Amino acid sequence: METLLARFCERSGAGANAVELWVALIDCIRPPRASQHEKAADCLRTLTRELARHPDQRDIVRASFLRLFVEHKQVSLYVSSGLLPSTGFFSETARRISDRLLPDVLDTTYMKDLLSVVFHRQDDEVWVNAVADEIWSDFLQTLLATDQAIVDESAECELPFAVSEILEALRMLSYHVSAIGLDPDLVRVDPQLEEFESPFLAQNAEVVRYLGHYKAWWCEPNTPLEDEGHLSVMLDQCDEVLQRVRRRATRRGTSLTLTFKLERLRQHLDRMSELLGLLRDLHDSRRIAPLLPRAVMLFKELVHAECRKNRLSDYWGTNVELLSLRMTESASKTGEHYITSNRGEYFRMWRSAALGGLIIALMAAMKIVLDRQGFAPLNEILSFCLNYGIGFALIHVLGGTVATKQPAMTANAIAASIGEIRGKTRNLDNLADLVVRTVRSQIAAILGNVCVAIPVAIALSLAILSLSGTPFIDTSKAEHLLTEVDPRSGALFFAAVAGVCLFLSGLISGYYDNLSAYNRVPQRLLQLRWPRRLFGEARMRRITAYVENNLGALAGNFFFGFLLGGATALGVLFGLPMDIRHIAFSSAYVGYSIAAFDFALPLQTVGFAVFGVLLIGVVNLVVSFTLTLYVAMRARRISFAQGRTLSSLMLRRMLTRPLDFLIPPRNHLAAKSAPQPAARTATADEAPASQFPETGRAPSETPRTQSPL
Repeated sequence: METLLARFCERSGAGANAVELWVALIDCIRPPRASQHEKAADCLRTLTRELARHPDQRDIVRASFLRLFVEHKQVSLYVSSGLLPSTGFFSETARRISDRLLPDVLDTTYMKDLLSVVFHRQDDEVWVNAVADEIWSDFLQTLLATDQAIVDESAECELPFAVSEILEALRMLSYHVSAIGLDPDLVRVDPQLEEFESPFLAQNAEVVRYLGHYKAWWCEPNTPLEDEGHLSVMLDQCDEVLQRVRRRATRRGTSLTLTFKLERLRQHLDRMSELLGLLRDLHDSRRIAPLLPRAVMLFKELVHAECRKNRLSDYWGTNVELLSLRMTESASKTGEHYITSNRGEYFRMWRSAALGGLIIALMAAMKIVLDRQGFAPLNEILSFCLNYGIGFALIHVLGGTVATKQPAMTANAIAASIGEIRGKTRNLDNLADLVVRTVRSQIAAILGNVCVAIPVAIALSLAILSLSGTPFIDTSKAEHLLTEVDPRSGALFFAAVAGVCLFLSGLISGYYDNLSAYNRVPQRLLQLRWPRRLFGEARMRRITAYVENNLGALAGNFFFGFLLGGATALGVLFGLPMDIRHIAFSSAYVGYSIAAFDFALPLQTVGFAVFGVLLIGVVNLVVSFTLTLYVAMRARRISFAQGRTLSSLMLRRMLTRPLDFLIPPRNHLAAKSAPQPAARTATADEAPASQFPETGRAPSETPRTQSPL
């Protein structure tokens, strides 16, 4: 440390080497590993003591430090470092990838690039942020001799260069906020921005006025400076509008472009507040000391931004969050339909699952038939995908239920309920009731699928044998089908693959619901003339209402079929042991195998096959539910620290009221008082109850099974 300070003294007049000296100084402070921040703190304390012990060296280092703020442009540091650019989501993604592969040229005449040169390791932000603010403040206080006034550094009526750069940065940020706030994408979500005076424009006028007063006050300190409180109020109003647009976007749909602009607007407003705080602290005494706590926080933020400016994971995580929230929010509303509260809903779930089991048994038979046709590999895979996709979509249209589709939807409803709790232990009873009703509904759906798929498969095999005289499948094919459900044959891994497909189909459903809302697909369909002439005005409105409420579910079911078929295709293309196992299809295949052996299978074989089917179902459900719950909670930025309390509460319910996990209570009042999934509270920002006033029905009231024709 002493040798390095001696180098500063030797080169005190060589301004060209100042950057090199500061790079060496930070290299001396930097710990061997970024996680060893205590070593960095010790080095920084040692440097502070050395500067305090040798005032002559301190003055030389201080002059070099202040020269950095005079000889280097700082506006870009405040205006762009850590803030999303205006290029757009995909352009910024491409830039980050290219800069990771081929770093950009750094120009040290700009303070932004100088910061990247001094803190040149990507993990520097770890130890810089880990070192306590007080240690950084002590170092700066010792270095800058903060008992002196900042006005001593310049002429009486001339702004210091560093202060003028902050003022100019604040002006540029204000212009950026005005431009983003009037962007057509934001106005499209919140039309009030056009109907009333926009706070984004008002804040710019206030910023220009404030900066003019600040410059005048600096030259004549006795002149009263206009209070920045009104400007802070304007920035708060801008933030309120931003939050309002975010809330509306979660209901009316969003896009990556809109999400990008909302995040960029938030970052600009935060940076304006930080710079305004610096100017406020400076106004109080014209000394550096009051600025240090806020300046250290800004310094850490800027170092973090420069060290991670090319991190693609940070960038995607920030921008996809709102889109994920919109997708999972839509899925949570759908998930509420899969959770039963009373016996009427419970037995309707049974009937719906029975219909799903019937269609799945027919789909399994169709797959066996397609497998016999000897198609080319690509044609065979496409035929399997279409069989799955059309079959699942048909189940939805007819009002059936596929048991494994529930977790991807109910997990979102549970995540929304956890978000409502926000740590309130007294609400855990409601959450426990929701989990109990979810488990009960899931068991009903599974039993409805399996208990119908197996006998339908047997009945169909017997009918084909009776009509054609030949069995539907031979014993060798039946042995192969039974082997596929054997847990020892890798069936559980393939069941996990199907669980991932179920999770992805839930996201796809949310994506298309969001797409429909954001692009106003139902309203645009109503503008087409030829469908109105073909179907009539009233029927066309019913079609658009059906599309509004079911587009996501139809797309999710259809693409789920392609995901199941595509998993097998990937295994064929890459020579990997890749396949899928789905509980409903596996149960149907067991039924076809039993009939193929003319009911002569040993009970042990049948029992082991049924056990394998149940294990496949458990893996399907656990994988899809876990992945969906994780994404839904991450999208809502919530964590659940009361898992142990909830687990004990669930165990107590299981011991005292085990039948509640299988069937709703018979008591009508108990069923009626059962907690419902967390409902959204209507606000002033809520969209109209119905996009189609002529129908007299809100979109959520349109039955899922209603035929649009």
